[in-house]
Amino acid sequence: MDGLVIWLTGLPAAGKTTLAVRVLESLRSRGLKAEHLDGDELRKTLSQGLGFSREDRDKHIMRVGFVCRLLSRNGVVAIVSAISPYRATRDQVRKSVRKFIEVYVKCPLEVCEKRDPKGLYKKAREGKIPQVTGVNDPYEEPLDPELTLETEKETIGACVDKILKYCDHVNVISTSIYTPEEEKKLKERLSSLGYLE
Repeated sequence: MDGLVIWLTGLPAAGKTTLAVRVLESLRSRGLKAEHLDGDELRKTLSQGLGFSREDRDKHIMRVGFVCRLLSRNGVVAIVSAISPYRATRDQVRKSVRKFIEVYVKCPLEVCEKRDPKGLYKKAREGKIPQVTGVNDPYEEPLDPELTLETEKETIGACVDKILKYCDHVNVISTSIYTPEEEKKLKERLSSLGYLE
């Protein structure tokens, strides 16, 4: 069974990681194989040494996309939380995997700045950090994402439900490892052995 890539993109502090962790927990509770790939964490390992120029950001996202491709083709749901500011790079990743859901975690810049758990915006405003997305580096909003979640207006639970419902609606997530025909044959066999009586 092919897996899936759920790609959460948005400004820093929009709520991507929080949502990704909750989706991960929900999918695993269904018995699905799922992994969370956090952009910031992967910068410390997979993309160690890369900076924040457009070229380096693109390299980082393509590396994350490569890992997603490996996971998804082995039946794993890969949940990515990464700013991934450039449309063209996100589209490249989309083309490289079979099943891809782009989730735009939308939140106004001023709200993200108020949250600012890592102090990035504050340091950017003070001129201590260059190339912070939304301040002195661009963020290109998705033009046609599968889902747009407005974390300023919606609860975490409501956003997670929307992701899961979308996945179920388009039949990209199934707890069954069998095709309908295989499942029918299995049920007939189990019934003949008396297990379903």
